[in-house]
Amino acid sequence: MYDVGRWRIGGSEEGARKSTVTRHHHRRRRRQTSSSPSRVERLAYTRQQAAKAIGVSLATLDRRVVPAIATVQTEWGARLIPVAELERYLVERRQAARVRQATRPGRKPGLPPELVTHIRRRHAQGESMGEIARQLNTEHVPTAQGGRQWWPSTVRAVLVRSAPPVAAPALE
Repeated sequence: MYDVGRWRIGGSEEGARKSTVTRHHHRRRRRQTSSSPSRVERLAYTRQQAAKAIGVSLATLDRRVVPAIATVQTEWGARLIPVAELERYLVERRQAARVRQATRPGRKPGLPPELVTHIRRRHAQGESMGEIARQLNTEHVPTAQGGRQWWPSTVRAVLVRSAPPVAAPALE
């Protein structure tokens, strides 16, 4: 026979096993009915339950979450994830996401709107992209990323990126 919590399971005789389980079962029921809590609080998740709770696959949980948190290894080999640890991990991830969002990676929009308007107006007046680039170079106007050299392709990129969206032609 072996004990699992308050339940004793096993034995040589079927009757002894049944009476043992029943006896423990009744003791436990009596104790629960006298002072049973109004709700049950989860203390740990299995890996599958944790993956479902945070909305990721089991492989993602094993690869990214489990190494970052403290887990409990049971005697029979299952890994349990304490709810408090999983919540702590999720709070840390949300805070890190906020910080990443506040300091967005990549290029910052660097051209002032007045310069974009100036380039668009000169192009609308018929100047070529090469002429606009040469004029900006002689005026020592820095590029969007702080560079010193304007190229016709740089002027074209400004015109394309700042252009209002073009409506698709209607099909008849």
